[in-house]
Formats: sequence, C-alpha cells, structure tokens
Amino acid sequence: MIKDITIGQYIPGESFVHKLDPRVKILLSMIYIVDLFIIDNFWGYLFILGFTALSIIISKVPFKYIYKGLKPIFMLLLITALLNIFMTGGTSGEPPLWQWKFLKVYEDGLILAAFMIIRLVFLIIGTSLLTLTTSPIELTDGLEKLLNPFKKIGLPAHEIAMMMTIALRFIPTLIDETDKIMKAQMARGADFESGNILARAKNLIPLLVPLFISSFRRADELAMAMEARCYKGGSGRTRMKVLKLHNEDYVAISITAVLVVVSFLSRSFT
Repeated sequence: MIKDITIGQYIPGESFVHKLDPRVKILLSMIYIVDLFIIDNFWGYLFILGFTALSIIISKVPFKYIYKGLKPIFMLLLITALLNIFMTGGTSGEPPLWQWKFLKVYEDGLILAAFMIIRLVFLIIGTSLLTLTTSPIELTDGLEKLLNPFKKIGLPAHEIAMMMTIALRFIPTLIDETDKIMKAQMARGADFESGNILARAKNLIPLLVPLFISSFRRADELAMAMEARCYKGGSGRTRMKVLKLHNEDYVAISITAVLVVVSFLSRSFT
C-alpha cells in the first residue's frame, strides 16, 4: 500500500505535457480542479473523462502509475460513498429506494455519492499527472513565478515555492524509508496488521520513531548542503533556463478554455 503512493514522483519524458511551461500546468491543474466542482451532471463528467483520458495518453505516463495513485484512496471512496448514500435525504414526499430500519437510500443520495466519487478520482488523477510530468525544479520555478506578484505585499514567494517543492520531493523518499523500516520491524516480529485500532496505533511506535529520526537527519543534511552552496533565498538569484511560453502552451490554454466553456454549458442539461 505504501509503495502505491505516487504523489511527488516524477517520470522523465519528452511528451507534449512534459514540455508545457510549469506555470501553465499549475494554472491549468487549478482550473481543472475548480471545473470538477462546477459540473453538476453526468454529461459534463463524461466530457471531463474524455479530456482526462486524452491528457494521460498525450503525457505517455504509464497507466499503472495512475492506477497506483488511486489504490490508496479506495477506502476513502467507499466511506465517502456510504456517507453520501445514507446521509442524504430525498425530496419532499419522495419514497426511499431501499429501507432497512433507520437506514434509507434515496435517488438523490446515489447521485450525490456518484458525483463525489467521480470528483475525487479525477482530482487524484489530475494532481498526479501534474507531479508525474513536472520535475521538482520546474515546480519550484513555476510556483515562484506565479507567486511573484504577491511579493508586493510581503509574501516570500521563493521561500514558499521552495518549501512546497521540497515537501513534494521528499514524499517518495519518506515512503521508501517507511517501507524499509516496516520490513525491518516485521522481520523482528513486529505486527502492524492485527488487533484493534488502539493496538495497531501502539504497534506503529516502532515505525514512527526511526522514521522521525531519519526525517530530521535528512532535513539537517539538506540544510547543511544548501548552506554549503551559499543558498540565501530568492533575492538576486538567476536561472539557467528562463521560463517562456511556447506554441504548445497556448494550445493547452485554448483546450482548457474549451473545457471550461463546455462545463458551464453542460449545467444547462439535466
């Protein structure tokens, strides 16, 4: 399960999506996420499905990485679906589709549950596609450029972008570290799967302690490495590669604009 987490992983490539400006990819990802919550019918989500599938195909990211990113949230999807199904009431006078004692299932609950599952799935796919096709350095540069206008109000754009990118960068590293520690502890007789919730939480202590120690050690090593390279923040820094928009960026923006327009138009269909 731990190995299935793909957040923060980057797959090098030369696809159309890989070549997009990181600023464009970040902005389009944000628009994509907002768009998921604008749509309120299955016709709109059908169009989103086509757009997402096309993005995956163009990015040339192996589908197994997309699937691995979804596996850890299967339980979350199940809980979300059950909560929406049983906690959503019907319209006035509408009989339930199914009832057992105090549990009732209405058509509105089923529709809302389906919408929430679709939104969560597409949300994970969209964000995973961003990190899988954008290197940490590109993410840092893109975030910093997008946050630059806020420097006028005292926002440390470079530092925020650097912190977010370092956090993303070390997620795969910490996952690998957790997997190694877990296997080592299991070889020594540790049991992380049996028992009730309290017992499992107690069994995690031999895992969390070395993980925290390793994390602090890595953070200290990173800080020393940055200091040894005279890192002083974003002030006065130059870049070997200057971000510029190209034709493919304008194409991606145009396609996303069409997506937004279709999403708004789809709200008129019932």
